[in-house]
Amino acid sequence: MPEFNAPLRDMRFVLHEVFDAPTLWARLPGLADHVDADTADAILQEAAKVTSQLIAPLNRSGDEEGARWQAGKVSTPKGFKAAYDTYIEGGWVGLSGNPEFGGLGMPKMLAVQFEEMLYAANSSFALYSALTSGACLAIDAHASPALKSTYLPPMYEGRWAGSMCLTEAHSGTDLGIIRTRAEPRADGSFSISGSKIFITGGDQDLTENIVHLVLAKLPDAPAGPRGISLFLVPKVLVNDDGSLAEANAVSCGSIEHKMGIKASATCVINFDGARGWLIGEANKGLAAMFTMMNYERLSIGIQGIGCAETSYQNARTYARERLQGRASNGAVAPDKMADPIIVHPDVRRMLLSIKAMTEGGRAFASYVGQQLDLSKYSTDPQEQQDASALVALLTPVAKAFFTDTGLDSCVLGQQVFGGHGYIREWGQEQLVRDVRIAQIYEGTNGIQALDLLGRKVIANGGVALRLFTAQMREFAEQPDKPYARQLLQAVQQLEDLSDWLQARAKADPNEIGAASVEYLQVFGYVAYAWLWARMADVAQRSMPDDPDFYAAKLATAKFYFNRLLPRTASLEQSIRAGCESLFELDAASF
Repeated sequence: MPEFNAPLRDMRFVLHEVFDAPTLWARLPGLADHVDADTADAILQEAAKVTSQLIAPLNRSGDEEGARWQAGKVSTPKGFKAAYDTYIEGGWVGLSGNPEFGGLGMPKMLAVQFEEMLYAANSSFALYSALTSGACLAIDAHASPALKSTYLPPMYEGRWAGSMCLTEAHSGTDLGIIRTRAEPRADGSFSISGSKIFITGGDQDLTENIVHLVLAKLPDAPAGPRGISLFLVPKVLVNDDGSLAEANAVSCGSIEHKMGIKASATCVINFDGARGWLIGEANKGLAAMFTMMNYERLSIGIQGIGCAETSYQNARTYARERLQGRASNGAVAPDKMADPIIVHPDVRRMLLSIKAMTEGGRAFASYVGQQLDLSKYSTDPQEQQDASALVALLTPVAKAFFTDTGLDSCVLGQQVFGGHGYIREWGQEQLVRDVRIAQIYEGTNGIQALDLLGRKVIANGGVALRLFTAQMREFAEQPDKPYARQLLQAVQQLEDLSDWLQARAKADPNEIGAASVEYLQVFGYVAYAWLWARMADVAQRSMPDDPDFYAAKLATAKFYFNRLLPRTASLEQSIRAGCESLFELDAASF
């Protein structure tokens, strides 16, 4: 049975050496007094134990058994409830939550490392608490003090869970056409009626209550997305003293039978005059919900990194042990019947591709976490503003690029196994199935690409983009930085391509949709180039301290610049071909 071992050495390298996170935390009010390098290392060490020893062993059995629905109730697979009870005893749900309501208040830079471990160990299990963390974020940012004090403490504790109820059978990306209604009640609450689909964790047997965040429309709401409000609708109503009362008019109509993440319940949730409470202002619910959605988009991106890490660990072990054929330049293991397959160039290509993209993604996720911490805790208004702009720019990249390349990495890891990769007990085919959804939910990757190019680059004239590329240039223009020439060329390529698309979109708006996916890919590869150059810089300077680790880091950086970054050339050529060929075929001819 495959085993997961958290990549603690690499996580510490990224946090402490590449980003010097403890120094950052020491200057940020709200973090300085309760987190330092030792605290972070202790949390990561304990997280590694919890994910590898408690949660990972349930991954395959959970996939085989799946979540079950019977008579309106959902049961999670055997072992999930006991593991969840142990999990919440450690306070993991509230790791980065508001300490005022029982959260631990840890920085996002640390939380993203934990989330990666969780998804790597068991994506289905991870989703139950990921939705709760996101719901807590939206409640903390937008709800009334009374709602916060009632709902946040038991949610951070993990006794209550959260869900996000957006999608309806006829309304996916176009939320402006939702039909769920909210009628005002005399006591200030609302009566919520409608049906939502694809609700992750919409029902389960892990917690005593589920707090649904529901998009609905008031009777006098304007048409379209400007008429959406956000409501808090608990599965079980809550008394004034915080104890549970009677069941609300909320029911689970069914669960979906899915390709992957089978132990995660994906539900149809019906609201039949359920009592709910307004979060934030009326008709401004979409903005409030995006607080949760943007958190979830980064989290789901990290699912791509986590699954890729597990695929890599499995494939690496197999490649070292599996004997097949001889090395092309002579036997490496002449005392054995054949050489291990890791001697073969194509196997090395696959393993290095996974390694380079996963470690690059880990660094990028940490960078986005850094910007989230700065946007929340910095006392410098300009620094806070810049960090918020970078978070908005980079969130769609993180979600889409992590998951696109995460699927690629899981497929490559499966390929290393040959025929055994197609067999269930090796675990590789499950990773392919589990990670595939990450390109779809929380906004498909095509939507993320449109958001990046259309809203975050072209709509504001590339202001946030220049903020990001300025950081890359600043690094590359320092003396003696590794890969500086290649990095500067890549940055210039991204800026030139952005300017070209800005001009083209004025003449034909279809250019945005035609180029957006390839543009996001170029953006991702260039961003990783910057991070790989930074990692190589640290590795060069630190080589005597841990020669094996840093030599591996330098070799992987070289592979990235030589074999992966050049992909941007073909992507650019595709973009500059324009949108015309997409529209020469009429719909009837497809």
